[in-house]
Amino acid sequence: MDQPHWPGRKPQEVPDLGELARKLRQHLPKKGFLIFILLVVALLGANSLFYKVATDETGVLLRLGKYIGSAPPGLHFKLPFGIDSVYLVKTGRVLKEEFGFRTVSAGTRTSYSKDRFDDESLTLTGDLNVSDIEWIVQYQIRDPFKFLFHLEDQQETIRDISESVVRKVVGNSNVNQVLTTDRALLASQVQDEMQRILNQYDVGVRIVTVKFQDVNPPEAVKAAFNEVNEAEQQKESLILQAREQYNKEVPKARGVARSAILGAEGYAVERLNNAQGEAKRFIALLEEYKKAPEVTRRRLYLETMEQILPTLQEIYVMDDKAAGALPIFNLRGETKGDKP
Repeated sequence: MDQPHWPGRKPQEVPDLGELARKLRQHLPKKGFLIFILLVVALLGANSLFYKVATDETGVLLRLGKYIGSAPPGLHFKLPFGIDSVYLVKTGRVLKEEFGFRTVSAGTRTSYSKDRFDDESLTLTGDLNVSDIEWIVQYQIRDPFKFLFHLEDQQETIRDISESVVRKVVGNSNVNQVLTTDRALLASQVQDEMQRILNQYDVGVRIVTVKFQDVNPPEAVKAAFNEVNEAEQQKESLILQAREQYNKEVPKARGVARSAILGAEGYAVERLNNAQGEAKRFIALLEEYKKAPEVTRRRLYLETMEQILPTLQEIYVMDDKAAGALPIFNLRGETKGDKP
């Protein structure tokens, strides 16, 4: 990605006129030399009257070293011969810094440098483990004047702040959080902390995003960490399966329990109503018995016999004076298989 013009790099440079004049004076006569000098001065002055600011740039204009304003994209006029100087800053682009790796060429197939950058990427976690972190910082220049003149080396300052904050945030976390679950959260914390520090420095920079590209354990223990990671994934999978089973069985058990409770409550109401009805019936019967005991007793006897006799298969009427049992009639009835 293109980098902005840092302080000291200008879009136009004025050549050393004294050296050029000494060389020409040796080869031209005095009158011709003066005419040539005047032409050169006029051409240089005309050429330095204008400057162009690209669509993704902002021009910072200085007059005799003092800031006098900013120039938007387009063609602009300035005083010649170094009176006005212009610094061009890429304010319309999102700039990027890479840590732990370097992009050689970007495109359909991005290629990366094979060099190792362990001094940037190796970071100590809070539980005294080492992690190999690759990350990027994307930022945009909000105030080109502050960006140019409030710091001497803007790019290196941003890189130093990023490395310092990453080591601080990772150092307050354990290795499992860094390698697995909390990578996005840690990157967000790094972004917020970097923005806070840059605001304190007042350098006119806005952090767009911080993203952990790749987080791995060091090569010496990578295999062991991969096994641990697989075990963590299996653990999470089992937990999810258990939760799924829980969500199936618990509502079902609650439904069965609720059904049993409602059934018991209904049975209790039914028994209570039956008991109350039987009690009222007994009280009514008692009242009738008090009024006509003999009639009531016989009626109860007859009603009881009406219920019992149909259930009997044989009936024997016994006479005390008879020598034996005398069958009066057959109430057994025919059953299946009986012959007439």
